[in-house]
Amino acid sequence: MTVPAGGPVGGRPHSVDPADEQRHPPGPEALWNESYYLDFVADDASVAGYARIGLYPNLGVTWWTTMLVGVGRPLVASVAYDLPADGRPGLRIGDGGVEMSAPVDEPLAAMSLRGTAPARRHDRPEAVYLGSPGDPTTIALDLTWSTDGAPYHYDLTTRYEIPCLVRGEVAIGDERMTVTGQGQRDHSWGVRDWWAFGWCWAAARLDDGTRVHVADIRIPGQRLAFGYLQPPGGPVRPVAALDITEELGAEGLPVLARARVEPGGLDLRVEPLAFGPLVLVAPDGRVSRFPRAVARFAGADGRSGLGWIEWNQPEVPASSR
Repeated sequence: MTVPAGGPVGGRPHSVDPADEQRHPPGPEALWNESYYLDFVADDASVAGYARIGLYPNLGVTWWTTMLVGVGRPLVASVAYDLPADGRPGLRIGDGGVEMSAPVDEPLAAMSLRGTAPARRHDRPEAVYLGSPGDPTTIALDLTWSTDGAPYHYDLTTRYEIPCLVRGEVAIGDERMTVTGQGQRDHSWGVRDWWAFGWCWAAARLDDGTRVHVADIRIPGQRLAFGYLQPPGGPVRPVAALDITEELGAEGLPVLARARVEPGGLDLRVEPLAFGPLVLVAPDGRVSRFPRAVARFAGADGRSGLGWIEWNQPEVPASSR
């Protein structure tokens, strides 16, 4: 059975309906959005990346926001916020030089991203915030995300997350790289107002195979915690309490974070290694900065691993300061 608004099925908390892997009928709100996110990090951290396809049918646009990064590598950004909306079934882009398809190869088990797109190369991530045009290049992606754990549906909202292993190839210009690594993919649908409140999201795989996903939602006057812990061979444990703090550096890019997670007393030091940030502008002119970074996660208990962390940082209007 499918819950009408989307959500856990059959009375099983946090379960995911395979039918929800497909696109959903849009609601009436201007900022109704359907989002598919896929990220990866190679096991040796030599290259990492994320891709997001965000569908805003009532605004008539599709967002394509994709970054390839790595320690000691330039940032390569392939970003377009004005691609046409596509009402056809499936998930594909064929406009603005972006030729991408993102098929769900097997519901809740495998999803791929294949194609090419124009991109810009930046020596420093801050250049994105400062409006630098960067140097033109191209990217090519041929990657598959295979489920490596239990798909997890959030409480209270239509969104689920899936821990994955990632295999395939990426190319930047003439440079080709084989990817053997891991990552996370997620899918959400509903109103997405990036400019209403902030958050911190993170997902990582620790060296003992434990999967960690946390989301600290920072609504003014209220904090909400979502996420899970998935030890290898053990049960999924929903996050019961979460405290994330960060130290900000140049242009508001966090240089260090700490996440304390319950159950289990997990205490993680999170060190961003390479950023792929975005500047998000609302139809009414509101602005949010969105630093997203591949990161090293080090537990106080000696475990460590790699993953991604992001912050949504809406600008505070001058009248509210």
